[in-house]
Amino acid sequence: MTTPSRPVRPRPAPPRPVPPRPAGDPRLDGTARRRLGAAFQAGGEHYHAVRPGYPEQIVDFMVPAGARTAVDLGAGTGLFTRLLAGRGLEVAAVDPSASMLEPLRRALPAVTAVQATAERTGLPAGAFDLAVSAQAWHWIDPEAGSAEAARLLRPGGTLALVWNQLDTTVPWVHRLTRIMHAGDVHAPGTHGEGRRRARAPFGAEQHCQVHWTDGTTPAGLHALMASRSYWLRSGTVIRARMTTNLDWYLFEHLGFAAGQPIELPYLTFAVRTRVD
Repeated sequence: MTTPSRPVRPRPAPPRPVPPRPAGDPRLDGTARRRLGAAFQAGGEHYHAVRPGYPEQIVDFMVPAGARTAVDLGAGTGLFTRLLAGRGLEVAAVDPSASMLEPLRRALPAVTAVQATAERTGLPAGAFDLAVSAQAWHWIDPEAGSAEAARLLRPGGTLALVWNQLDTTVPWVHRLTRIMHAGDVHAPGTHGEGRRRARAPFGAEQHCQVHWTDGTTPAGLHALMASRSYWLRSGTVIRARMTTNLDWYLFEHLGFAAGQPIELPYLTFAVRTRVD
């Protein structure tokens, strides 16, 4: 008599090693900026709901004493705009996406919202004490954006740029960025002196960075992944694969439970500069 054989279950593949951290900042030419940035022409409500805010220490660094007016270039849904308005500044917010500007207009009716590019805002010259770009400068042509910011600023005005990025110095977060295709991750050591973000006529840059955590859940991480440019440009097959990979990583590899609170490490980096 033969004994029925048990079904053979394939052994799970060993976890792949985490790829090396990037050696330099993301480099986008004009064509790539237009192609990738087009993903944000829709989905403003979702973006607004899931993207993190900014630490107060960074806002203190970016907003100079005595500033009364500010323009937010690439303002999106107004996550940084509201911080400027909350400090009593008169603010104009510029973004090319009508979908992104809808939540901003609804939440901040006193802000002047302009649908335009950061390179050609159409706003009056010399009208602002501060020009900021939050999570958007990599979508802006640095030469044309710098020239327009300089045109908008009064003499002695400040240009301040800021990025929130997942903190890839934490190993599990580094692997998370790969699964989520988080393309805004910068290399270690590039947030320092000698790495220019703005172009002429702006001069020397000062830098500030803050490590902090944002509370989320596994569902929140899925929603955050769905706000990324890569996801927005992908079809259903790639999105399904990303969802499966993230589920495996969170629940099987890291051992999180559905609904479990997660402290997600971030690094926020800011630059400020003035015209030479």
